[in-house]
Amino acid sequence: MQKVKLPLTVDPVRAAQKKLDYDGIIKADLLERLAESTQSVTRDANVTLSFDFDQRHLAFMRGSADVEVMLTCQRCQEEFKHQYSVEFCYSPLLKPEEADEFPEAYEPADVDENGEINLIQIVEDELILELPQVAMHDEADCKASGNMTFGEIPVADERPNPFAVLKNLSK
Repeated sequence: MQKVKLPLTVDPVRAAQKKLDYDGIIKADLLERLAESTQSVTRDANVTLSFDFDQRHLAFMRGSADVEVMLTCQRCQEEFKHQYSVEFCYSPLLKPEEADEFPEAYEPADVDENGEINLIQIVEDELILELPQVAMHDEADCKASGNMTFGEIPVADERPNPFAVLKNLSK
């Protein structure tokens, strides 16, 4: 199957009625917030999406995405490529007042005035959330991994406790 550019927005209810499946890409230059969170986005994101209804007749979108980014290693401060993937499942939140009763199986997706959801924003949010909290090479590949030391911290010169004088006052 040929990969196509995904639409920017989609009506999830209509897509679920048609049981649409997308296998496409999101151009790297559209992932601006992801690029700001990393050094750069090195290739387009591969995305698959499926729309359907569940047993309660709620429209939902299940999908996955993978991307490759450049990160800075927090040990050696050199850049490295990081390829990762995410999976997600959303349902449109058509009535914001019903947010408390929303099923836990789905993340709520905000809809615009036309009843559409922003696919680029949802996929980009998921990719940003899946970034590592502390970016590091594997220890075998990291130049700084040999410089780390572990063990006891040497004791500094013992100074007298400045509050020792207060012990004498209470007597």
